[in-house]
Amino acid sequence: MTWIVRRLSSRVQRDFPCAAERGLWYNVRRMELLEAHSIVKEYRLPGQKPIRVLDGVSFSVAAGEHVAIVGRSGAGKTTLLNILGGLDRPTDGDVTLNGESMFRGLGAARRRNRLRATAIGFIFQSYHLLPELDIVENVLLPSMTGFAAVSGARARARDLLGKVGLSGRLDHLPAELSGGEQQRVALARALMCRPKLILADEPTGNLDRLTGAEIMRLLFEANDEPLAVAMVTHSAEAAAMCDRTLTLEKGTLQVLSGVQGKTPPV
Repeated sequence: MTWIVRRLSSRVQRDFPCAAERGLWYNVRRMELLEAHSIVKEYRLPGQKPIRVLDGVSFSVAAGEHVAIVGRSGAGKTTLLNILGGLDRPTDGDVTLNGESMFRGLGAARRRNRLRATAIGFIFQSYHLLPELDIVENVLLPSMTGFAAVSGARARARDLLGKVGLSGRLDHLPAELSGGEQQRVALARALMCRPKLILADEPTGNLDRLTGAEIMRLLFEANDEPLAVAMVTHSAEAAAMCDRTLTLEKGTLQVLSGVQGKTPPV
């Protein structure tokens, strides 16, 4: 498969140099990891018309690609991120990760649970650390599910905390850490089970500018291998560090910067 992709890419560059310069051969080289297929999300209240927050959203994230999603407050960015991670269900449409459907077909619920546990890492604006556990125990949590056993889990947790600069705070509780340190713990926790994709909801939203920039650097560099990242943010600086920026407006996504990814088939 790899040699076919390389051959197609080189042929397009050779025969259609203008298209290559404009990035139109980009899709030939992409290996799609996450695909959203015509996602619709409506909220229904008794006696009222449905409120449509997402209106046929389709986009993809390639392996190792970093995508920022921006938009005004209340536009549905967190709702979209929760659907991408299988934390919420769409009214219509589907999400596939590595070609596996999250919402359709027999056994979708169990498949969704497995993908959440083994292939996706989550980072939240409010950290969501358990206050009664020290930071090593917090990082260990994702490895304690039946889907995601990690060999040498405690050693890996300590190693990840070392990579984010917290090797000297291993026995500390979350309340004993600053906001930036707590977000570092959350990043280490997200990486615990070696995911292919990180979903981050305002990872720098509660941090000052310099601390936020450091968290973004760690997000892109702390893992041993390049990770795909889909990130909701209001920070122009954080969005500028990504390969593409999409804006969510009136329930649909538009490209603000970067090369347009593939629109998946419905």
